[in-house]
Amino acid sequence: MSSSSINFEIKLKRENKVYYENDVLVGCVQFSCPSEAKHDGIILSLEGIVNLQLSNSKSVGLLDAFSNSLKPITLLNSTIDLSAPGKLNAGISEFHFEFPLKCTKEPKVLYETYHGMFININYQLRCDVKRSFLAKSLQKTQQFCIQYKPDVEPVPPPKEVCFSISPESIQKNSKERITMPRFLITGKLEKTEFCITQPLRGCLTVQHTEAAIKSIELQLLRVETCGCKEGYAKDATEIQTIQIVDGNICPKLEIPIYMVLPRLFSCPTLITKNFKIEFEVNLVVVFKDDYIISENFPIVLKRYNGPLGSKNASRGI
Repeated sequence: MSSSSINFEIKLKRENKVYYENDVLVGCVQFSCPSEAKHDGIILSLEGIVNLQLSNSKSVGLLDAFSNSLKPITLLNSTIDLSAPGKLNAGISEFHFEFPLKCTKEPKVLYETYHGMFININYQLRCDVKRSFLAKSLQKTQQFCIQYKPDVEPVPPPKEVCFSISPESIQKNSKERITMPRFLITGKLEKTEFCITQPLRGCLTVQHTEAAIKSIELQLLRVETCGCKEGYAKDATEIQTIQIVDGNICPKLEIPIYMVLPRLFSCPTLITKNFKIEFEVNLVVVFKDDYIISENFPIVLKRYNGPLGSKNASRGI
């Protein structure tokens, strides 16, 4: 019987595939075969891994120093035999499984699922169907997400961050400031420490400007740090950019700032001994002559139990 005639999938009991540490991962591997099929064993593996790497520009000369700290960090690693060698009956066959989601070795914590540029935290199930030499072995994977379970600490009151951007506030030398157009942009962010499921909010106002404005954008950055006591590599890369102003804008008009954070590509701020995942926001102003200025705001992301519930402190600190 050809391997293509064996169809199977890994099904999880939770449709959203979101789990917390110490939960039990429950599901089944479902096979569909038009006729009886032989196999040499069915194995299901649970994997949770942090993969670290250096950017190409920083790899030369740093690889030796980072060789140990850049090794993958195993958070979950379990295997069970779903079936000894035998046959799959014609029709539908199901093999049920349960895995406890607990990290028993260092760092003894399950970090949130995160897909970054140089740091990736992934969790998945892998099912291997072994077959004879003449029949191709089969494999399927199913990813799932780990999220932090909120604690019961009260949410601190939000702290507004007010800003004022002008030639004098920008870190340029005196000669560059003289050639810059005169402008003043003021505004505020409602808070720079907030729940990852809530949007970043604020407002800005162009008080005056000599040069016409072409665009104002809000840029979300991930700042990933890999390394150890021998040294570290730190890289900031763009996650997403949204435009909040298109074209020249009337002075004194208040413009809202509103950005929803993308799932998977952001996570609660994480600081460990081998890596860090932090986040920043850039407010970018592009003038008509393509002269660009930007203001940077570090932000701290956490996971609260709802907008007015409890908070979860940054893990791994």
